[in-house]
Amino acid sequence: MHTATVGLAVTPTVVSTLLSHYLNRKPLAHKPTAHLSYDQGLHLVRSFLNHASRHTVEELQTFTSQWVPHPQWVRVDHVEIPETDLLRAADLLAEQLGPDGIRQVGGKEWWKWRRPKSPLKAEWIEMKADYQERKKTSEPCNRVMLYVHGGAYYFGSVDEHRYQIQRHARKLKARALAPRYRLAPQFPFPCGLQDCLATYLYLLEHQAPNTIILAGDSAGGGMVLSLMVILRDRGIPLPAGAVLISPWVDLTHSFPSVAADCPLDYIPSSGFHHKPSPAWPPPDEEELDALKKAAIAQKKDINKQDGEPAKDSGIPTVKDVAETTLRLAFDIDGEKVEVKEQIQLYTTNELLAHPLVSPIMQPTLGGLPPLLIMVGGGELLRDEQIYLAHKCANPMGHLPPEALMDDKARALVDRYKPTDVQLQVWDDMCHVGPTLSFTRPAKFMYRSVAQFSAWALARAQKTDVDILNDDEISVISSSSSSSENEQGGSTANGQKTKTSSNQNPNHHYTTVGKAGDLLPPFENHMIRQRVTRHGAILPLPAASELPGCRMARDLVGVVKVGTVRKWLGHKQRWDVRFRQTKAGVHKQRLRDMAAGGYQVFGDEVPPPSALAGRRRMLGGGKQKKKKARGLGLSLWALWGSKHDEMTVQREKEAVKTPELAAAGPGQGLGARHFSDLEKQERAARRKGEGVPAGTGKNRAWTTGLVGEDRPKSGGDAAAPVDENRDLRPAGPLGDDVGGEGGGADASQKTGGFLSPPDDARETGITGKRVIIGGLATPFSLRKEPETASMITLRSARQSMADSSSFVAGPSAEDSGIQGTVDDSTEQDKDNRHDRDGLTPGLATPFMTPFLSPTSPGERPGLERFVTADEEISKAAA
Repeated sequence: MHTATVGLAVTPTVVSTLLSHYLNRKPLAHKPTAHLSYDQGLHLVRSFLNHASRHTVEELQTFTSQWVPHPQWVRVDHVEIPETDLLRAADLLAEQLGPDGIRQVGGKEWWKWRRPKSPLKAEWIEMKADYQERKKTSEPCNRVMLYVHGGAYYFGSVDEHRYQIQRHARKLKARALAPRYRLAPQFPFPCGLQDCLATYLYLLEHQAPNTIILAGDSAGGGMVLSLMVILRDRGIPLPAGAVLISPWVDLTHSFPSVAADCPLDYIPSSGFHHKPSPAWPPPDEEELDALKKAAIAQKKDINKQDGEPAKDSGIPTVKDVAETTLRLAFDIDGEKVEVKEQIQLYTTNELLAHPLVSPIMQPTLGGLPPLLIMVGGGELLRDEQIYLAHKCANPMGHLPPEALMDDKARALVDRYKPTDVQLQVWDDMCHVGPTLSFTRPAKFMYRSVAQFSAWALARAQKTDVDILNDDEISVISSSSSSSENEQGGSTANGQKTKTSSNQNPNHHYTTVGKAGDLLPPFENHMIRQRVTRHGAILPLPAASELPGCRMARDLVGVVKVGTVRKWLGHKQRWDVRFRQTKAGVHKQRLRDMAAGGYQVFGDEVPPPSALAGRRRMLGGGKQKKKKARGLGLSLWALWGSKHDEMTVQREKEAVKTPELAAAGPGQGLGARHFSDLEKQERAARRKGEGVPAGTGKNRAWTTGLVGEDRPKSGGDAAAPVDENRDLRPAGPLGDDVGGEGGGADASQKTGGFLSPPDDARETGITGKRVIIGGLATPFSLRKEPETASMITLRSARQSMADSSSFVAGPSAEDSGIQGTVDDSTEQDKDNRHDRDGLTPGLATPFMTPFLSPTSPGERPGLERFVTADEEISKAAA
């Protein structure tokens, strides 16, 4: 699989799309595909994934990890994450899993293993102009984005995604750090999660938490969410906010949109399938038996010398090794179908509904920093992402299935306040719209990310954050190639709208803003927006009208008949097509095992696909070749970077320096203060506790996969069964067949999600925030970035720089610092009132944000000083 073969495979798609676009313009109207560039890009990615399925996983991984040179106006620095951060991340992850969880993932050592001479590396990405400006002024960076790339957990790379990451960095005037985490199936869960956690710990040694924004797309979005849950539960400082772009948060594919046909998306509706190879699919039962015999013999020898492992050690026993791999049994069209094979590349079937694999199964997603969740209205994973947003903002109304709820789970729900969420559902957009960064709809998505990120940083730092106002140089703002005004677009009634950085806050929020524009107020911890391809904001229907939010609580995490039918149909076709290839891989594996060619991983039992459990005795496998330049990916990145290149060039040629707008902390009324998260962290440290360790041995999430042992829905409105999608649970059913789950004995309702032990390590907080004289000096719109507000930030950062690590720093209370955070602010009282006032089940629809009677007040004039903690209500008065 290389550029030539990929080019030949996708060329017919490019030609046919060009012809059909102009011959069938009418059906494309009012959709993103009305733009030729978007229509071409969508079909190009779909054709590429279809072509990749005819090749092996290794070939796809090699192709998407080729070296792609970065533009000359982008600065890239490579760093290596220290071993100490990797070990610290492993400890935190082991605490989060708990002893029983460690046993179920196969031990706590195998996922730390890396290929020889393959340390964890990451890339710093930023604009050269921003770097030179920062170097000239010697100012510390007060905005950093940690970006985790997507790729279904098994392909993709920083090189492939750099053209997107650099756009985020440019729009936010930020530095971006992107880890090159290990990929499945060779390194399944929790390998990649450990790498991303280690990267964040490394970042905390150089940056204050309130200067960090987390971001990720698709699988990277799911990884970011699991990462924040670990930080929250272990008492590690949380970032200022997070951006989740089409996050993949339900690997069981239990929501309605996955079972539907999505012609406006490029994700294969039948899942990812590939030509057989040593990496995928994993060893079958015959091959596993050979590996198990060797592992059992090795474990018996170890037990003779060291004795049987303790029950709470997390070390798999001989019985664990001998267990049969979990099989999923489904009832499809009256016929019992048994799936022996692993479905997802990221993890085994029994862990698909694990809360760290599918964060949608967490008991609560409260207690997190503000989130921007961007959803494509035409994508396959739409419903789970919409459900995710409502679960974060209303944990009590979106509890996981009753089978997973016990006293510890309910204690977590009570412990954490709701999370503030800006939900944007983009009409008919595909999965991860910014992938098509050369298209007009995607450009509005980048603007929205910059707007939210600037607001979150300003709010966390309690000061203005200067952002480039690029209206005069932006290709979007000045382009007239579209038939409609891309600057503002159209409202629902067809009237033209216009966006301005000096927007009157009393006006309705009718278009997507950019960095520095006012953020709408939060209502019930949410900003709910439906966005058109022109960036126009329309009301999002009430939660009760959204299919994802209407699904019965006990059907979340239950695989559906329609989804399984499509997956099995594709698999059967691939088994016939690659029968000889699969047989050859099988014979080679058995020969290697018989010759002692594999080395099992001590007394642990890694997942079947894990390379750690089947390393070669000699040399640890083939030596890695030096990366060659990927011509195809380079051309794609060049296409994706064209807008940025033109904007950078216009900036150089501009007669006057583009203005600097400022994102102030007083936007987004109704959101929780960043100090709430710091108090949450201090409370966990003060009590010396994280999430209590789970001791139950049952695996409740595994039975949930097929709908067994689930109680009947407690009054939740189940989504109706669609004959075309077949949303019935794909498993043995009770008497009530249809939209409800099967019956279960009450004694089986035990908590099965994994949780960490009680001995959580102490971690520090950001330390005391320094405000010069309690004042934030005003900023100037027409000056160079050496503004008074930046001087304030620099002084504050220099004062905080005395602590080398924000992970291990002392708390304000421990060190005797007074006045760091007032524990009884009026905002806290308002938050508690909002928390108590939530209605489980979302019985009443949310108010449309821009129709709220409580709009933010006017920004204070530039000629006066404003205290950093001054309430917006005072400014409005």
